[in-house]
Amino acid sequence: MAKIANPEQYESSKEAKGELRYRERGRILLFGLPWTFTTYEIRENDFTIIKGFFTVRENDCYMYKISDVEITRTLMQRIVGLSTITLYTSDVTDRTIVMKNIKHGREIKDFLLQASEAARIRRRTVSMQNIGFGADDIHDVDDLDN
Repeated sequence: MAKIANPEQYESSKEAKGELRYRERGRILLFGLPWTFTTYEIRENDFTIIKGFFTVRENDCYMYKISDVEITRTLMQRIVGLSTITLYTSDVTDRTIVMKNIKHGREIKDFLLQASEAARIRRRTVSMQNIGFGADDIHDVDDLDN
């Protein structure tokens, strides 16, 4: 691992991400062994995907950007005790994040749902749909200010 140039800043950025709650490895379906080079780190405020062996790619997604979480289990996955978790996000890099063959799937899904909602409330970014507003109605709202 490379030397950290600014240890104080590195520690403060680690604290901002929050406490590490889950670290899971992607697994192959055969016996559920963790022989892939994909690691998922789930923290209170951040979700990180680390992929690769020769070239390692690290991708972060803030928890408040996760809008929905889905879990699926095929028959073979149920036999081995694995799940596939799909995250729907508003992240620019990945709109859909798929965590294939993960252990403790239901527990992780529940944590992601609760943590993403809590992060949206903390940041006051709770998204509401504009129910009842059409394209023409937007001008009516502007007229209310006058």
